[in-house]
Amino acid sequence: MPVTVLPVPVLSDNYVWLLTDEDTGTVGVVDPGDAPPVRTAIEAHGGRLDLILLTHHHSDHTGGAEALRERYGARIVGAAADATRLPRLDQAVRAGDRVAFGQSSALVLETPGHTIGHIAYYFDDPPLLFCGDTLFSLGCGRLFEGTAAEMFESFRKFGALPDQTRVCCGHEYTESNARFALRVDPDNAALEKRAAEVFALRARGQPTVPSTLGSERACNPFLRAPDVETLARLRREKDHAR
Repeated sequence: MPVTVLPVPVLSDNYVWLLTDEDTGTVGVVDPGDAPPVRTAIEAHGGRLDLILLTHHHSDHTGGAEALRERYGARIVGAAADATRLPRLDQAVRAGDRVAFGQSSALVLETPGHTIGHIAYYFDDPPLLFCGDTLFSLGCGRLFEGTAAEMFESFRKFGALPDQTRVCCGHEYTESNARFALRVDPDNAALEKRAAEVFALRARGQPTVPSTLGSERACNPFLRAPDVETLARLRREKDHAR
């Protein structure tokens, strides 16, 4: 059986991702920004937590990690390059490393742009990409520390991943992203269809993620940007969008 995944809403618009390796019962979470709702989800799924994966240092992605380690004895994994800004790491990783998870493993990708030390984790059974605040559905992260060139290169690293890869990002930003995307790419039929789906899901209070890389390749103006200059312009426009 493959890895299964469940989004856990925390804070105002974050998602923590709860992973289970069905063969072994191993449980992990990605980017636990707040401990209490994650504990509730863990207890509802058997009360076990083995692994905490961190994509970057922002507190809305790390704030619950220490409390969860203390309660469950879980190991914390994060970027070696950002170790001084993360909770104490039990495994510090770099590009190309693999993180064992039950009978599966995650490949580490370095994805700077939103922050300098940002990383993503890719599982291939089924294909799952935990991309933190690098890539959102129909959007991308703000360039707080990195550059548009770094973000563009980070997107290129996703190029070899299959279309069916589920994009498990860090925030529920899709409705706002869809409105911006429709303005900058108004003739994209795939985007129009995705936007209508997003608006309907949010009207029902349901998550819009995970999406798929195939959908993002067809609809996401940031991922579709042909060059660094276009990506930089789009990011500036989105930063100032109302």
